[in-house]
Amino acid sequence: MAPGWMQLALVALIALLLFGGRGKISSIMGDMAKGIKSFRTGLKDDDEDQKKKPEPIDVTPEKDKAS
Repeated sequence: MAPGWMQLALVALIALLLFGGRGKISSIMGDMAKGIKSFRTGLKDDDEDQKKKPEPIDVTPEKDKAS
């Protein structure tokens, strides 16, 4: 059974929403991609900050050996 004109129109409408120039779904996907990119950039910056930190200095006084 071949698809009717209503089914083809529905498929075309969904395709237009998904891949259309300024469709809501395409703009949402673009915003989500920007969010993922900024999240990855933030993780990368955190890793670089941890690498640049100097090692902590031990300031605990030594115990007297004479006691």
